[in-house]
Amino acid sequence: MLTRLVICFVLLSGTTSAWCQDALQTFEATDSLAPGDETSKDAKQCLDELCWKCQSFEVTLRPNKDPLDPAIVRFPSPLSTGNDFNDLVALEWYSAKNEANEVIDAPAIIVVHELGSKMEVGRLIAKALHAQGLHAFLIHLPTYGLRRPENFVPQFELVSEVMKQGIMDARRARDAVAVLPHVDSRSISIQGTSLGGIVTATAAGLDRGFTTVHIMVAGGNLHELIANGKREAGKFRDMLAKGGYSGEKLKTLLAPVEPMRLAHRFDKKNTWLYTANRDQVIPPHHAAALRKAAGLDPDHELMLLADHYSGIIYVPIIVTDIAKKIREELASREKAIDGAL
Repeated sequence: MLTRLVICFVLLSGTTSAWCQDALQTFEATDSLAPGDETSKDAKQCLDELCWKCQSFEVTLRPNKDPLDPAIVRFPSPLSTGNDFNDLVALEWYSAKNEANEVIDAPAIIVVHELGSKMEVGRLIAKALHAQGLHAFLIHLPTYGLRRPENFVPQFELVSEVMKQGIMDARRARDAVAVLPHVDSRSISIQGTSLGGIVTATAAGLDRGFTTVHIMVAGGNLHELIANGKREAGKFRDMLAKGGYSGEKLKTLLAPVEPMRLAHRFDKKNTWLYTANRDQVIPPHHAAALRKAAGLDPDHELMLLADHYSGIIYVPIIVTDIAKKIREELASREKAIDGAL
């Protein structure tokens, strides 16, 4: 029944695209990363590992050949892993349309997918946000999708580097999509689910580059999560243990990408959590810890009556809520500008 519901929702939310007649386009973007001052020694150390020197970079757009496919946006990662195939970031662009199926000016949102290699939940959410009238960009995290090298073999010692790259890529994606046609650069948000939620949370702590931040079934205290977790977290722990990563060595491996270290830097007004109350993969106390560290008000956490997987039935409600918050924040900023004139 759940599978049927999800399939129906995808079909209903996936409108056709008329954007297929143009050739490859190239745009020039510039990093806007601005971490600012930081008094916490630990947070400063974390920022030093995750931030990079701002520079210009090239963004390419390849329109879709099939009306049912998204356009593909590519740009270089700010962190090199030595694999050119992986280091070229990919975004699937589900563009906002009007009733005549024409691309329109609208706010944008970066969607960061889950752990699964097929990125099915991330793609579902991107399509659903697109159906809400937003430009939705599904980012392919390092070693996923269009970035997965041929004959790829995971290397345990690179787990932290790959996570760091994903966090940095998510933040640079904000500046990549800002130069694309029809994207309202005043309003670019981010949403992440599970693994993508952890990436999103850490990326949101780098600076306040995103208009709104939406973290779904994720949280903080990664070492505790992996060391004591069940299901996927347990499998990941066992895999790392085989590579020699447990105890303090595991803690050291995960420290550079721990969202709790930067949570106090969140924009408290525009950050929201969506937590499953029966989540066994990322138990709700991990989300509670992140919310407390960030100083978010209780009403900035929506509690879903579900586990880590059945929470997918709330996608229609969540994406409606996200779109509403994005439009409210944009309207608020426009009002503030008008008031200052």
